[in-house]
Amino acid sequence: MTEKTLNLRGLKCPLPALRTKKVLGGLKSGDLLMIECTDPLTAIDIPSLLRETGDILEGSDKTDGLLVYRIRKK
Repeated sequence: MTEKTLNLRGLKCPLPALRTKKVLGGLKSGDLLMIECTDPLTAIDIPSLLRETGDILEGSDKTDGLLVYRIRKK
């Protein structure tokens, strides 16, 4: 099992979701992906993407405009 962090700070919709989808496609089941975003629309886009892919949102956090998502590859 690996853990990967993806810095998507400064990117605007739809780039964070598209890059997240691309990286998730290369992960193995059980791997953890942490993504760091500044676009507030990711609060809608990332959960929507995960409903499509079936991957699991383990948690999210927002601090000073930085949104961090913990995604487990299914």
